[in-house]
Amino acid sequence: MSAFFIKNLGIALLLSISLAKYMSTLYNYKQRNLIVLVILIVLGALVLYSLRSIAGSILSTIVMYTIFRPFFFFLTDRWLWKRSIAAITIILTSFLIIVLPFLTLSMLVIDKVAEFQKDSIKLKVLIHRIDDFAGSTINQPKLVEKVMVKGNEYMSDLFPSILTGAADILLGLVIMYFLLYFMFVQREQFEQGLMKYSPFREQNALRFATELKNTTYSNVLGQGFIAVVQGALVSIGFFIFGIKDAIFWGVISTFLSFLPVVGAPIVFIPASIIEIANGHSTAGWGMLIYGIVVVTNIDNVIRFIIAKRVADTHPIITVIGVIIGIPIFGILGLVFGPLLLSYFILTIRIYETSKLATERLERIRTTEEE
Repeated sequence: MSAFFIKNLGIALLLSISLAKYMSTLYNYKQRNLIVLVILIVLGALVLYSLRSIAGSILSTIVMYTIFRPFFFFLTDRWLWKRSIAAITIILTSFLIIVLPFLTLSMLVIDKVAEFQKDSIKLKVLIHRIDDFAGSTINQPKLVEKVMVKGNEYMSDLFPSILTGAADILLGLVIMYFLLYFMFVQREQFEQGLMKYSPFREQNALRFATELKNTTYSNVLGQGFIAVVQGALVSIGFFIFGIKDAIFWGVISTFLSFLPVVGAPIVFIPASIIEIANGHSTAGWGMLIYGIVVVTNIDNVIRFIIAKRVADTHPIITVIGVIIGIPIFGILGLVFGPLLLSYFILTIRIYETSKLATERLERIRTTEEE
């Protein structure tokens, strides 16, 4: 019995070897590489589809790494900190200066909504006054109703993750900081891997990294600084002219100011109209003039300074990016939408440069052969 089993096992092994040899001759090297490439594309598409829910966290990680990379070098090279300690310090710092303001905004919005719900009669009277003023002054009856319908649609896209998705926010933060920690701790392996698998030549890859840094600084730090300044000026204006809830509306203006030109006016123009409708003409007209002259124009001044020092993001890119980003990322789309669009345009520019260089080399080779 054992001899029969060994004999059959040997026959099976011979058949397997023959089949493997036959399969190895079925495809040539190019066909095998093509099949492997197709498999990689399919698997890559499946992976990207699976990661679609955490796309915001991945993009946040890239932004955080780009912004805090110089600070990481400062801690590790100048102060000789361990990488793990420096990475944890950066995580805590970014949480305090970036995450907490968003949480503060959510609490302010929730408190204000609750306040309006408790005092619905006062709100109805205010709406009636504004409608009367709009109807008699600018021939726009039921203006508030129209604005509130549009505003509810916009806010439902802007704040869904804050008001109803606390679990999603927590999961996104955990993923972002988990990735960020290992990107800093294993910085060399991460950056070498990017260079190795980059589709660009080394020179273009380094240029892409530099442009990526400048674009991120312009969109996140530059536009963020403009938003903070405009929000602060709106709060100061509200204090000067005696308009209630100055801090709250200043915070709202800060986040809306990521929309160039139209951001802060969304707050101070309605506030001015409300003051005029309530009979406070001096405060209303004063706030309106102050907002148009000071708050709106500070955007152009700071943007000019940023353009000279880092890079300038065109307002059209910002507006289109916000329109794209808010439905995808919620309130974070105010930042990530323009950033993603800027990355896309930057990739096109690098591709065009690489294509022109390749065509130039081919022409030189053709001339030399002739």
